[in-house]
Amino acid sequence: MTAPLSMIRALPQYSVGERIGSGGMGEVFAGVHRSLGRQVAIKQLPPEIGDRDGASARFDREARVLASLDHPHIVPVYDYVRNLLVMEKLDGGTVFDRMRPGGVTGEQACAITLAMLSGLHAAHLAGVLHLDVKPKNLLFNASGAVKVADFGIAQVISEGATLVTHGGEVLGTPAYIAPEQAMGNALTPAADVYSAGTVLYELLTGQLPFDRDCGALTMMRRHIFGDPRQIQGVPEPLASVVMRSLARELPERYREAESFAADLASAATTVYGKGWLERSGIPVLHLTPRVLAGLSGTGRSSSATIALPATSTPPASSADATLVDPGRRQPRALVPALLAAVALVAVVVLALTTPARLAHLESAELSINGAPVAEAVTVDLSKPIAVTGVGPITGPVQIALSGATVPLATAASAAVTPNRNGAFATEVHMPALARWIVGGAVTAEVRWARPGQPDAVRQFTLLTQQYPLASAMGAGSLLLGLFALAYLESTMRTVRRGYRRPSARYTAIPLGALFGLAVWTFISVMSQHEPALPYGLACALAGALAAPCLVLATERSAR
Repeated sequence: MTAPLSMIRALPQYSVGERIGSGGMGEVFAGVHRSLGRQVAIKQLPPEIGDRDGASARFDREARVLASLDHPHIVPVYDYVRNLLVMEKLDGGTVFDRMRPGGVTGEQACAITLAMLSGLHAAHLAGVLHLDVKPKNLLFNASGAVKVADFGIAQVISEGATLVTHGGEVLGTPAYIAPEQAMGNALTPAADVYSAGTVLYELLTGQLPFDRDCGALTMMRRHIFGDPRQIQGVPEPLASVVMRSLARELPERYREAESFAADLASAATTVYGKGWLERSGIPVLHLTPRVLAGLSGTGRSSSATIALPATSTPPASSADATLVDPGRRQPRALVPALLAAVALVAVVVLALTTPARLAHLESAELSINGAPVAEAVTVDLSKPIAVTGVGPITGPVQIALSGATVPLATAASAAVTPNRNGAFATEVHMPALARWIVGGAVTAEVRWARPGQPDAVRQFTLLTQQYPLASAMGAGSLLLGLFALAYLESTMRTVRRGYRRPSARYTAIPLGALFGLAVWTFISVMSQHEPALPYGLACALAGALAAPCLVLATERSAR
């Protein structure tokens, strides 16, 4: 296929030839710089993708960042015109082309992976993720050196790259995709580490960590929910390094490419002996001091640490980069964890110690269903409430129900006519919905008008005959508490897996307050304690303290 006319016009300094490849994010054509005679590969973003919202802007950002990368194991970008990348042309084939039985030895597989990780590490330091690491994107130049190609779906890390674009397009190759990438979560260099580990697994065994006898969606689900099968026929400690790079949970996986490379170099030296890299015949042109130490056999394994970007001297805070051993919590996480535990205990204690009844003025002049209101009165809200009182009255009797000053239901009787001895009697029909809203014990207020005097107001504790859990106060508070707990647990699980969520500790505050209020309301309703506002506020404050402390403890434990 010949190059489109639009490409030829956009690149007059190049002689554009036939198409030499294609992929999900573009077609590649051969080209020659007219003045320099340099062989190049020209990549064009497909029109149907370039027309989508944000696609061209994403490609523009990618081009500028990639053009700044200068590394012997990354295919260099020479030139850029909108939607067109001019790159080095490599004619040595791909790693995929060599993946046949006996095509790659164990030493060569490790050397290819070291070169790949070297390029990825440099890109990560520049803030670029590849997100489509696979054998077809690893190219050989004429001298046999491996270069990482096709950063066509790379995103800037600070922009929170995810698997799914705004248009819903799935980015990445299912057989090599990281679990967090398949879920569409925010990504880190660990996503490329997972894909690189999958490539190494395949180079060493000729198989993928998951069976490929399924469709793309099934394959991605396996990466999300399943664990890769143990690598077979590969000696220790090389097998351990491979399996750690494929860990489904982020805290158990290498966080960045240099740590993976350092451990791989050390393990390969143990398995194949010193000088294995030279014997492999695969040139690796750039290695950091940590990786060189692993090759020489003098490097300390990083299996217990998270490596920071390579520098000439270790940073002063490198001791803080220790990865928590599974099942062990760092001391610095204990303080917020203890605070959270104390606050959660306080929520339950405050809810249980809420007074059974609030203080109300005794009144001998009012009866409900024939019972004086000096004590709690039990009523069936589905039936009329008989109100008997003493004193002058000029209008209907009103009953209002509330919990911790929150109005729940209100109803008034028909006009009341007092009898000759100065007493009155009437019935109040509460709204039908009241029996489904009110549960347990609530505060009832009876009000009636008196001639030439302020309204008479009497309060007392009202107990409902309805089963508390069948009310909105009972079942609703239970559901709200479970919702807050589930949302908080989901946030903690995300943080525990290593995803950075700086806002998590702040969004946890209202969730904790909601949980505290829900616990207080539920316990009050089920125990038929009249809700007391100060205790409810105290439970909300304790919950608001517990939740961010739990998130903070989880963050520190996950580091």
